[in-house]
Amino acid sequence: MSEFCTPLPEDRKKYIKDLGSILVDDYGKKKFYKPEEIKKANQKTSWSNISGAIDYSCWGMAVFSSHEDFDSYHKASGEICDYAEMKQAMLEGISSGGFNFVIPELSDTEIDLSWLDIGDIFQAVGEFFSSFLD
Repeated sequence: MSEFCTPLPEDRKKYIKDLGSILVDDYGKKKFYKPEEIKKANQKTSWSNISGAIDYSCWGMAVFSSHEDFDSYHKASGEICDYAEMKQAMLEGISSGGFNFVIPELSDTEIDLSWLDIGDIFQAVGEFFSSFLD
């Protein structure tokens, strides 16, 4: 695994829940959010206060933005971040047993994912695996 631009949030489940809730509240339920929306939402989380100089929004982009928007944002900013690796690392944070991403496991967690369509989860997992074939 490559080096990441910033360290992973310690509690990925909570970060995804917090950021996702703000995104839905501010921008409505969408399949994907723009990197700028994710950066603004990240600033509203408690994570921006406790992390000091660490900006976790890149991790949020790996979860909530499209692959194309993620790459465009990072190309424009001059950062080199890997969408597939970062998405995998964040989704491993949701699944308690590594990347054994099993849907019933999600319903047993304390995370409220009612704002996320089950189809979106399958698509994200499919995009992740198809990135290895490209």
